[in-house]
Formats: sequence, C-alpha cells, structure tokens
Amino acid sequence: MALSDTEIKKYHQDGFIVPEYSLPAETLVKIRTSYDELLALNPEFKDYCPALLQYNLSFLKYARDPNILDMVEQILGPDIILWNSSFFAKPEKNGKETPWHQDGEYWPLSPLATCTVWIAIDDATKDNGCLKFMRGSHKDKMLRPHLTNDNQNFTLHQQIRDSEYDDDKAIYLELKAGQMSLHDVYLVHGSEANLSSKPRRGMTMRFMPGTTVFDRVKAKKLHKDLGVLDHSDRTIFLMRGEDKTGENDFRIRH
Repeated sequence: MALSDTEIKKYHQDGFIVPEYSLPAETLVKIRTSYDELLALNPEFKDYCPALLQYNLSFLKYARDPNILDMVEQILGPDIILWNSSFFAKPEKNGKETPWHQDGEYWPLSPLATCTVWIAIDDATKDNGCLKFMRGSHKDKMLRPHLTNDNQNFTLHQQIRDSEYDDDKAIYLELKAGQMSLHDVYLVHGSEANLSSKPRRGMTMRFMPGTTVFDRVKAKKLHKDLGVLDHSDRTIFLMRGEDKTGENDFRIRH
C-alpha cells in the first residue's frame, strides 16, 4: 500500500497525510482487547499510556505491519527504528485535552527526526477530541517556545506559547476507526477534551531513521530539566535496514 508521489509531496508540504491504508476491523478488535487487558492491570493508563511496549510487547506486531513500514520507508528512507508506541485513550465524558505542542520539544533524538503513525482505534471526530494540526508548521524545522503547564486536565504538560499558533487556522483530522495519519516531528498539533458520549482511542507508533541516535543521556536531562517522562530506559527496535550511526542500543530492557 505505497504512498503516491502526490501523498509524499503533501506530507512534506503540510506536515501530515492520511493514507488510503486502514487497519481491518478484526485487528482493531484485538488492539481494543489488548488495551483493556493492559488497563485492568494498570488503571493509571485510563487517559494515556506513554510506553505501550514497556508493559506489553504484543503491541509490537502492529508496528511490524508491512504496509505501515512501506509508507514510513517512503518518508524516512530504508533504515527504520521504532523508538516508542503509546496509547491515547480519551474516555467518554472526561477525556483530557492535549495542548498545542511539538513532539520534538521533549524527545531525546539527535538529530531530531520522527514520522509518527497515529491510528484511530475508534472514530475520531471534532466532538470527541480528534487531532488538530497547524498545517505547514513543520517547514522551518524549528522548535517553538514552550512552557510547562501542570493542568491536571492535560495529557501532556509541555504547551507551546499562544503566539506560536492560531486556533482559527486549525485543521481538525476526523478519522474513521482503522484510519491513520502520518505526521512530522516538528508539526504543531494537539487535541481538545472529549466531553462526548463516545471514546476516542488512538495508538501511536514513533519511527526514526537509522541516521538518528536515541540519546539516553539527553533523555535523563530532559526529564530533570522539564519534568517530562524519562525515556532513558526505553527499548528501541530496528524494524528495517540498519543503524547507520552505530550508536543506538537495542538491548531489551523490559
């Protein structure tokens, strides 16, 4: 399920695309079941599980989907490393808001490069808090000024300054269950709270090229300086090609 030349151009122009490929219904059922099992053991993840593979390696098989890897390869090149997978639950009635931010603000990658695959596990609509993007905000490859906001109704606490986005220009990414988006690490994005009667679950896969180093020392520093999640003990997985840097550590940690 390759991306067309038009889709690849749109990804680089806008910072995101919604490809034609969708996960089949039976795969979605398995993901929901696996997440329910994870939640039963770890109720603290009712809103957000930042590191699925740390708790259940069975989620790794979804990142091995050859159709997904084919699309990511067209964006990043032949050397692909999965460095994280997470789950945004957004339960009905009280699903938390994710403020406008750039992922690269708190990720320990050098140089900074990631294609995020965001998969809708339920229908994602404007009513239940679908993703929203600032189209083209990735182009300058710059991290905008952020501040820490400890609002307990936020899933993340790094928030971009108000001067760096315009809500009136937000692109709301409504997806059917099984659909997915691919977006750039520098893209400004967020999502609103879910006050509807329907859940809005989404699963992410974070892929970096084999020319990037997952910097565990930087991860500890970001955790200390910004109070963000400590990624230093993350297990990363070589999905295709090779580690061009020779510096990445693929030792299984969990």
